[in-house]
Amino acid sequence: MTPLLTVEEHRARVLDAVSVLPVETVRLADAAGRTLAAPVLAAHDLPGVDNSSMDGFAVRLADVEGADAENPVTLRVVADLPAGSADDPSFGAGEAVRIMTGAPVPTDADAIVPFEDTAGGLADSLGTVEVRRGPAASGAFIRRRGGDTRAGDVVLSAGERLGPFALAAAAAAGVAALEVRRRPRVAVASTGSELVPPGVAPGRGQTPDSNSRLLAGLVAEADAEVTVTSSLQDDASAIHALLEHAADVDVIVFSGGVSAGAYEPVRQALEGRIAFEKIAMQPGKPQAFGALDDGRLVFGLPGNPVSVAVSFEVFVRPALLALQGRTVIDRRIARLTASETWTTPPGRRQYLPAAIDLAAGSVRPATAGGSGSHLAASLARAEAFAIVPAEVSTVSVGDPLDVMLIP
Repeated sequence: MTPLLTVEEHRARVLDAVSVLPVETVRLADAAGRTLAAPVLAAHDLPGVDNSSMDGFAVRLADVEGADAENPVTLRVVADLPAGSADDPSFGAGEAVRIMTGAPVPTDADAIVPFEDTAGGLADSLGTVEVRRGPAASGAFIRRRGGDTRAGDVVLSAGERLGPFALAAAAAAGVAALEVRRRPRVAVASTGSELVPPGVAPGRGQTPDSNSRLLAGLVAEADAEVTVTSSLQDDASAIHALLEHAADVDVIVFSGGVSAGAYEPVRQALEGRIAFEKIAMQPGKPQAFGALDDGRLVFGLPGNPVSVAVSFEVFVRPALLALQGRTVIDRRIARLTASETWTTPPGRRQYLPAAIDLAAGSVRPATAGGSGSHLAASLARAEAFAIVPAEVSTVSVGDPLDVMLIP
């Protein structure tokens, strides 16, 4: 009997077939979810000028040093600086400038007194202000020019995902366009003559097609573009038609039709063009993968929904991120403790849909059904996959486990 491949062996074959996609330039506004192909360099210092971190008064430290409630200092307010002002008012001993958060600090000032440390507060405009607590040191409440980043500094590195924080950093650094990798174009297809569309009451022997929706959602969540979504009959000709229809995609993902049964259309259509393997994992033992002559990557996943979800996370998602040049292609792993006991299949690594309690540092099966690969509705309760090594036959309460965190 042919020995089972390890997860690592099959994953390595997948990633070896990946070639990073071409570079394109997009506007910052269109870059959400894309992967940087080149570093983002700051176009200017950030902040661009010394500015106030508080609403208050720009002062000379020598005028107010040591001021307190018993020994207040009264200063004459000679100017007003709102945020966005380009003014640089001069002032002398015994004087101050009212200033708002973000406004440039006057050249003559070396500290800011927050309005909370004065008697009259912000109402003192072009009058006098009574300082009841002096700044602790020179530079108090002043954000220095370049304190965040300097012009030419690397703000974001190639291979990073452009999420909201990264996009905000690029905008703050003065960048309006970004070099990114093209999104992978992906076709997803569920196979099975028993499948009916969602919302149609299944007859005897039929089941709703959840896999095409599952795969389309997972592909989109991996920042790739779903261009074809299909549900196919158990007929090799349907597979050939899908391949012809999806001629311009980078990746095709099939669910079902890859085992050794009598009605396995993906195997019937593609055996000899891609490899059909058995992997030492549960669920997800039957897997197919290969590159067609035109370079399209083809994944054949098992048909049961939990198997589809696990197989996608372990093999397909890393490949989609690698196509985009992503530096990090794996989900975060947490080390948690089992809060329940369950059994595992001998000789195969288990990926168990799990519920987690991060505060308690614990993990348990998401449903009473355990790891049944048919439990489509129960996937909604999974927050993670508990990863049980192949040599473990029983997980006991208190056992430490690696847990793959998923959104």
